[in-house]
Amino acid sequence: MLTVGFDLDMTLVDSADSIVASLVAVVIERGFQIDEQQVRDTIGMPFPLVLPTLVPDADPDELLAAYRAHYRIHGVPLTKPLPGAHDAIAAIREAGARVVVVTAKQGVTAVGALAAAGFEIPTSDVVAEVFAEAKGHALLGFGAQVYVGDHPGDITGAKVASAVAVGVPTGPTSAAELLAAGADVLLYGGLPEFRDWFTDWRASR
Repeated sequence: MLTVGFDLDMTLVDSADSIVASLVAVVIERGFQIDEQQVRDTIGMPFPLVLPTLVPDADPDELLAAYRAHYRIHGVPLTKPLPGAHDAIAAIREAGARVVVVTAKQGVTAVGALAAAGFEIPTSDVVAEVFAEAKGHALLGFGAQVYVGDHPGDITGAKVASAVAVGVPTGPTSAAELLAAGADVLLYGGLPEFRDWFTDWRASR
């Protein structure tokens, strides 16, 4: 069965403002400072990896737990679909293909964010808390032929799975950086361009 995978944050959903607001809130509560732009630049990477760099003086485990609790309550409900995301999912399903989501996000917040943004993706089709090569192993498990993402780690995941790596410059990574990372396809305008590309790609297979 034809299967298309998507990253979540800044690929399918716009979660940047709520992620930043939640982390800033818990950091300030603990008496620390943080650069908001630095946070935005790390969206798409696993927070357990980046928090020690963003707030080096804080206890990373305690800060991560506090952030996740705050974000689950205050951030997840504000998640919005990115332009073209619902149409991209529709195009895949109209073709009789399967949609899966493979993300670095925590599982409960990934499922909640998808629901808040109006996506109906079975939890069995969502793999969370994986990044880069680990995304590739998850994609292999699904038998995905295409993976769409906004981060070089997504391109790496697609390559591990021998899937077509489709880049969308809707997150902190530029189009040029996605191409340099090895994207096979670059949708410069984001997911509004997905349907036409997907239709042409299927016709050329």
